[in-house]
Amino acid sequence: MSPHDSKSDSNDAHRDVDYGSYLALESLLELQRPRSSPEHPDELLFIIVHQASELWFKVILHEFDALITRLASGDAPASLQAIKRINGLVGIVTNQLSALDTLPPQRFAQFRGYLGSSSGSQSIQFRAIEAVSGLRDPHFLQALTEHGPVPPLVQRALDRPTLQDLFGALLAKHGVTIEKIYASEEHTTLLLLAEELLEYEQGFARWRFLHVQLVERIIGPGTGGTGGTLGAKYLQKTISQRFFPDLWAIRARVYGGR
Repeated sequence: MSPHDSKSDSNDAHRDVDYGSYLALESLLELQRPRSSPEHPDELLFIIVHQASELWFKVILHEFDALITRLASGDAPASLQAIKRINGLVGIVTNQLSALDTLPPQRFAQFRGYLGSSSGSQSIQFRAIEAVSGLRDPHFLQALTEHGPVPPLVQRALDRPTLQDLFGALLAKHGVTIEKIYASEEHTTLLLLAEELLEYEQGFARWRFLHVQLVERIIGPGTGGTGGTLGAKYLQKTISQRFFPDLWAIRARVYGGR
């Protein structure tokens, strides 16, 4: 069989694949199942925003696998491209929160009881993103066990080096330090990579901040969250979390003294 024949057979095998079947749209569009009865008109929006977030979280974790591999190999240009893509994805997840700004608190209250014990704090993928980003503080580790044993996806992230550690190791492979890349213009790619990592942290913090505002707007700042969580009170505490404290400290020293 010639290579041309093989290619033709492959094309024939996929000839019946169309837009709907490739994306499994029939199954995908059946996954939105409002529980309010009669169905509340805003519950579908609430479900889709959260389901879409989980899909983007899946892509972000996939891209983190690529970033970690590239950082570990010392490939600065490829790492730079990887973190740029992640920053773009975080921006998408953040921007879609605005859809829920249109949900008045009185309307959310009408179907909130149907959520049962569900809470955003139970998102395994989001916890994995926090872990792979570098969170290791006692409060975070304690929160991981609130709903049972640490999920394998989160534990896998915890068992890996943090992004800050990986970046430090990459710099060591290139024979430079954080101070050196900020003090000169000789290591452009490494400097851009450092800035994109800080951009990621800021983008993540922006998501947290807007999430806090959204929760306060929909359920109120003094109200507990769904599933018995602390709601906005808990989220407020997370805004100041740092993934790259060393980068921030060095940057402040280098530029602050000028």
